[in-house]
Amino acid sequence: MTDIRSGLFVAREAELGEIASVTAAAARGRGGAMLVLGDAGIGKSTLIGEVASRLDGWQVLRAGGVEFESELPYSALHQLCAPVLDHRAGLPVPQRGALDAVFGLHAGVRPTPMLVGLAVLGLLSAVGRRRPVFCAVDDVQWIDAGSRQVLAFVAARVAVERVAMVFAARDVASVSELGRLPALTLTGLSDSEALTLLRYRAPFGHEAAIVQRILAEAAGNPLALVEFARDAGPFGLPGDAGHRAVEHRFVSRFLRLPAPTRSVLALAAAEPTGDLALLRRAMAIQGLDAVDLAAAEDSGLLVIGPRVHFRHPLARSAVYLSTGAGARRQAHAALAAGTDVDVDPDRRAWHQANAITGPDEETAAELERSAGRAQRHGGFAAVAAFLERAARLTPGRSRQARRLLAAARARLGSGAPSAARELVDEAERLQPEAVDRRAARLLRATIDYHVARSIPATVALIEAADGVGPDEVRETYLEAFASLMFSVDEPGRLRRLALHIRERVPQRQPPRPVDLLLQALVEQNLRPVDEAMPLMRRAVDAFRDHARTPDADPWWMERACVLSVDIGDSDAMEEIADRQVELARAQGAYAILPHALRFQAAARTIVGRFADAQVCIIEARAVDEAAGTSNLVGSDLMLAAWSGDVDRFGEIREKLRGWVGVNFTALHYAEGVLCNGSGDHGAALDALLLVRDQHRRGAYAASVFHHELVEAAAYVGRPEEANESADWIGDVARVNPNAWTTGAHLLASALLDPGLGAQDHYRAAISRFAGSRMRVHYARARLLYGQWLRRVGRRAEARVELRAAHELLSTIGARGFAGRAARAARELDAIGEPTLADDIDPLAGLTARELLVARKVASGAGTKEVAALLFVSPRTIDAHLRNLYRKLGITSRRQLRELLR
Repeated sequence: MTDIRSGLFVAREAELGEIASVTAAAARGRGGAMLVLGDAGIGKSTLIGEVASRLDGWQVLRAGGVEFESELPYSALHQLCAPVLDHRAGLPVPQRGALDAVFGLHAGVRPTPMLVGLAVLGLLSAVGRRRPVFCAVDDVQWIDAGSRQVLAFVAARVAVERVAMVFAARDVASVSELGRLPALTLTGLSDSEALTLLRYRAPFGHEAAIVQRILAEAAGNPLALVEFARDAGPFGLPGDAGHRAVEHRFVSRFLRLPAPTRSVLALAAAEPTGDLALLRRAMAIQGLDAVDLAAAEDSGLLVIGPRVHFRHPLARSAVYLSTGAGARRQAHAALAAGTDVDVDPDRRAWHQANAITGPDEETAAELERSAGRAQRHGGFAAVAAFLERAARLTPGRSRQARRLLAAARARLGSGAPSAARELVDEAERLQPEAVDRRAARLLRATIDYHVARSIPATVALIEAADGVGPDEVRETYLEAFASLMFSVDEPGRLRRLALHIRERVPQRQPPRPVDLLLQALVEQNLRPVDEAMPLMRRAVDAFRDHARTPDADPWWMERACVLSVDIGDSDAMEEIADRQVELARAQGAYAILPHALRFQAAARTIVGRFADAQVCIIEARAVDEAAGTSNLVGSDLMLAAWSGDVDRFGEIREKLRGWVGVNFTALHYAEGVLCNGSGDHGAALDALLLVRDQHRRGAYAASVFHHELVEAAAYVGRPEEANESADWIGDVARVNPNAWTTGAHLLASALLDPGLGAQDHYRAAISRFAGSRMRVHYARARLLYGQWLRRVGRRAEARVELRAAHELLSTIGARGFAGRAARAARELDAIGEPTLADDIDPLAGLTARELLVARKVASGAGTKEVAALLFVSPRTIDAHLRNLYRKLGITSRRQLRELLR
């Protein structure tokens, strides 16, 4: 065998060098990953194995996919990490708990794949501090979805680790998560290379005609060459070439073995994690012993080590598929009996399901419980796999249909809408009961909605919900309503939907926060603002109270945050936004964490915490990158406008132009802020009148646009355009008086007062804002008052107000209002008060990641904490710190804190 391998390496010298270059870089602390592609038997596993065999002093970890066990959760990850799990002791508690949970080391709620990915990255980093790590993962197209997602996450983050990862797969289409990795594609050997390989097999001794037949049939496939040469008879080979013929060779070899040896191999083929202790327990149950295990290894098909693996994945599939159905069931039954139900109930249930035929409600119920456990850690693919298998074993068409529909929901949650539709189709063919037929219709509409996110899909979702009991679809209506709030395709549609929901959904007693939210959104679109405000206030208070509870649910909190803006409650706005981020992080709810961070950014922008808002946005991008998702950029747009960042604003606006069916009120509002900041009030008014027009037609627009519109209209001498918005602001202030609402109302009154009475309104507004957290509004009020004082000739008083406004706006970062070309600076110039040049931001040269690290570290966060926020290893954070220290000319965290202070 050594000679044969040597022949392959001579033929594949260049490819071997490319794979070895990944390990060479990792040895120097520049880790990386590579994807090796090619047909079965083309030499992927052999080349990767040869690289591993040359790594003296390395920790070599192996895993491989198994076609018939592709959805058993985290099985491939277990194979890879089992030899080094002792290193988890030094990991942060959440990461250590994640590994304990997914590998069945301790009972508990299992975490999301992203937290598992961070834990595995931390584990490999810990091992790498002692010696370099080489991870070899074969047949990636067949490993379970959870393992593949985690490994792709880790592979993207080993750049500063002593970790090399090489993945082998048939083609890139089947492993899309790894599609960004550098790829090496192996093709068939040329005839000369194939002959080189065959010459290394001693003795050879075939006639020239047989050699030519071998070359022709193998078609350059190295494994086929070796297997054909091993067993070639005097008349050559069978007519089927490629990996199917190689599998036939493995089957033939397997079937010639003694029955006890075949039984050991069947057990090994049925247990994809390669757990040697479990294999031995299952062997004992079948009456097999160590002699039989040694014979299986001697067959050349099985390799026994700390973990058990087959010499080639084709050998495993050949053994499993050529084992009789009865023998396979016996193997799974023995493995189920040998699995500790307290340690790994899910694996036991999976093996038990493969050990039986026909309906079996007890096993189906156990699989359903396994699905419930998988649901708690977000493993939707595993949930679907368990439920599908449970459905196949379920006696009774009605219960079977119900489990198929549950599996379809999980498939949708895992991002597989086509598979979800197929399961719905299957459930409907069982002719389920009326309640399940309605549920299937709603689920089909939900699938279409999540795929298209279009207005027709939203309307279809509402129509499907009409057939289901109102208590079961409140959140469906809420999702549809929230979706249509940002649509202006048909004037009056949102109002008609609000009327429909009011008639269709009775008030629940006692109402949950989500029920109050739906009612508040409905009434906000049906009643005048002063009448809707008490319901909106009640919903916000309910979410605020709920957010303070230990078991609070972060879902829908962002909508409550938006309501708090509409009622002008900045305290509730920030509290709910901060709590949603806290809960999403703690619960690993990464599907909503980016949204929560962006709402938190918007809340901080509104009150004038621009630097904090920027950190939120950078972190949201990091989560999106880690999860492979994309999100709306409304908060990015808002911050760019308030900061006066014209280039960034234009970049985001261009991204939004291509979006179809999206409400552009956020864009127009942000444009109004940007133009008001620069003093181009005419352009600001044009943009804000578009917002008002869309609002009149039924689209949602946050009430803050009214504040900007009043200012723009007043400055261009069109107060009649401002009256409607001023009345709106006044209604909110009367029903819900606080610093923000009454301050805004007083400021609107000042702007629209043509006489000297405006002074009292300005002073009262400044006084109200001064006692609140609304720093940027306080600064703008002083700017507006200073401008008014200058216009009425009170230059000395104007100088005080304008100087204070300029300094505060500059400190906040509102350069659109305070920069050298902006309003505050121009007003000071007009009264002969020069302004200093804009301070150069010492952080301007940092990347977004470095900026986030700098601010988090300066606030007291530790390296491991920041690493967890960015989904990278602590070594990566250390590298960021070294870079930013160099750029800033500092050497310590203390100096960084001083600089940012």
